[in-house]
Amino acid sequence: MPNYSGKWKLPTVMQAEGAGTWPIVPDPGLYSWGSNNSGGLGLGDLVYRSVPTQVGALNDWLNVAAGQYYGAATKTDGTLWGWGKNDNGQLGDGSITNRSSPVQIGALTVWSKIVTGTYTTMAVLSTGALWVWGYNSNGQLGTGNTTSYSSPVQVGALTTWLDVACGYFHTLATKTDGTLWAWGRSNYGQVGLNNTSNYSSPKQVGALTTWLSVAAGLYFSMAIKTDGTIWTWGYNSNGELGHGNTTSISSPVQVGALTTWSKICALRPNFLAIKTDGTLWSCGQGEKGALGDGTTVRKSSPVQVGALTTWDKLGGGEYHATATQTDGTLWAWGENGSGQLGDGTTVDKSVPVQVAASSSWSISRGHRAHLTFAIRGS
Repeated sequence: MPNYSGKWKLPTVMQAEGAGTWPIVPDPGLYSWGSNNSGGLGLGDLVYRSVPTQVGALNDWLNVAAGQYYGAATKTDGTLWGWGKNDNGQLGDGSITNRSSPVQIGALTVWSKIVTGTYTTMAVLSTGALWVWGYNSNGQLGTGNTTSYSSPVQVGALTTWLDVACGYFHTLATKTDGTLWAWGRSNYGQVGLNNTSNYSSPKQVGALTTWLSVAAGLYFSMAIKTDGTIWTWGYNSNGELGHGNTTSISSPVQVGALTTWSKICALRPNFLAIKTDGTLWSCGQGEKGALGDGTTVRKSSPVQVGALTTWDKLGGGEYHATATQTDGTLWAWGENGSGQLGDGTTVDKSVPVQVAASSSWSISRGHRAHLTFAIRGS
């Protein structure tokens, strides 16, 4: 075993790749790791990474999202950036050219919340307007057609959008009035309108005004209400809806009777959720350790991940998950064949392992991604 003691003068990533750990605290900034097809890590090359590697030297990144071999992010100055695969215009720079390093999208400085689907990107501006771009085969952009766009276009004229989530080919959103909206592909009822019809424009789901936040998986949907209840609908062959069965449903149904849920994250085959007591729960496909409960068996009802009560934020990709604790530490589990867990290996993990021995991390979501992004604060 090499001796890694003493004072190092090598770059952080070289130390990390050698030791499998972080011998020094990473600098503030944007980090990426995992699959690097089409330059999806934003590092200027096509080399996979199994440890967090800093994207450039700037530390003014605010939000980041992981798509299928691409990334999108906003900065503290309100600008929008993209990199990686761009065959469907998902970067939004007006082209279909892949970019292996971040490029600015347009000149606006009012970009706020950014989310990605498989080949689709969406953002809510600080004005409350919703803008979309990328692949649109099933009307998932909500523009009233099935035309793909390589530059951002606005969805209608409303400025009351609050939260948005992209699935494989469907979209969920809430407005400031607490209403729930959905559109796109609904072959398994994932739009939630009690049918399997596709919609190319936003449609209100029910009449309630108590919806708080949304999350979209591969072919399923979930949302939290202001009363702390979780509701799910759509595809359910892996038990990802959490209802104790594998029956797909086409309209929202409550998961259990608890009113103590606070945060949700929908990945490809499963969902994650945090309760108000800080405990972490998961359900759905357990293949490759995706649930984090130490097994590889699917669960159709939520199961607790470990016994900790300090979980804070949720993210992940395809068959892998990431989470932070209240102390800002970063953890990951599940599939790791591309190094997407960031622990310096390519071995799957069925329980959470810490990534980088430092704190102040915020993480990305991407249900079809084999890569991971995270921002480390000062």
